[in-house]
Amino acid sequence: MRIVPPAGPARALAVAQLTDSIGLGGYLVCSALYFTRVVGLSPTQVGFGLTVGWAVAFVAAVPLGHLADRRGPRGIAMLLALCTAAALLQLLFVRSFVPFVLVACLYSSAISGLNAARQALLAGLVAAADRTKARAGLAAAVNGGIAIGAGLGGLALQVDTAAAYLAVFAVDAVSLVVSALVLLRLPAVAPAAAGTRGEPRLAVLRDRPYALVALVNMVLQLHIPMITLAIPLWIVQRTNAPGWTVSALLVLNTVSIVLCQVAVANRVTGLVSAVRHIRYAGVTLLVACAVFATSGLGAPTWLAVGILLVAAALQSGAEMLQASGAWEISFGLAPEGRHGQYQGFFGSGFTVARMLGPLLVTTLVLAWGTAGWLVLGVVFLLAGIAMGPAVRWAARTRPAADEPAALAQV
Repeated sequence: MRIVPPAGPARALAVAQLTDSIGLGGYLVCSALYFTRVVGLSPTQVGFGLTVGWAVAFVAAVPLGHLADRRGPRGIAMLLALCTAAALLQLLFVRSFVPFVLVACLYSSAISGLNAARQALLAGLVAAADRTKARAGLAAAVNGGIAIGAGLGGLALQVDTAAAYLAVFAVDAVSLVVSALVLLRLPAVAPAAAGTRGEPRLAVLRDRPYALVALVNMVLQLHIPMITLAIPLWIVQRTNAPGWTVSALLVLNTVSIVLCQVAVANRVTGLVSAVRHIRYAGVTLLVACAVFATSGLGAPTWLAVGILLVAAALQSGAEMLQASGAWEISFGLAPEGRHGQYQGFFGSGFTVARMLGPLLVTTLVLAWGTAGWLVLGVVFLLAGIAMGPAVRWAARTRPAADEPAALAQV
């Protein structure tokens, strides 16, 4: 089973994302405690500031992706990586709420634009038939890097000093600079030609079929706050499982994606198989939610741990199915030369999931208990089923789409 992408652009992109995701892993582990314990912000202020930051990023993603299309994705990706590093360095000097919000807006916008530019760069350097496989390799690299970075962040938590937290932020900033330098190894992708007179500059904002596909995918991405927030709280508040189970489930999720994401993505060969993967993801998420619900029915410790591990394995499998299908769909339905703005728009679903998902998911799970889990599972199922009609509508509006007849069968 091959995890490392073959030599060429895909491998260089994977190295770039592995590098900066190591820093990101440390940041994710340490940031909340740093802002509350060192800077002195309240949890409410931190949550509000991050929400504002991701809201600004949602607005900025498409224009920044369009900029990557028009000016060349490699140069814009490097510039945005450096902007993200600069935002992290500014966090070293933040000591009050307003500067924190401003820096959060800069950081979130830069990293959202960076993701869009990287996808445009991948689309410009990798053949269409290989993009999903290459994207899977990048996902494995990101998860591996985050796992390493989280370990480093754990050391900072153990030391628990301002200097330790600031060192993690500095490492994250340096990792982004190194990532930008790695992109220099890649050939430049020519900027896209300007559109015809009268054509909207940000065409994706008027592409209703693509917007529907992105919306359906956004609903499916609610599994992200489920594994990172709802499940840890559920374990602590509603089950007899020990606290270390939270770490075990996160490790299981990360290791599964690093080892298996490429293999799952290899089975996606076009829009037809992508839609099937999305549907399987919806079904699997429903089953995972049902299994998670049973862990809160008073099972003894050993049984609760076993149930949670089974549910987490199902959730990880669904995540890989959903991601593989979504990558193929997002690339396959985007016009050539506009991947920056289209990937920026498609990726904004992840931003919305990060903004609103924690509130929605935790309210369902913690307030409604078993019924909440089942409602969430049904939502995932319906989203998985809805992806087929949404993709068929979008494919009919693409003159280059070659699978409309086959899509009618799924």
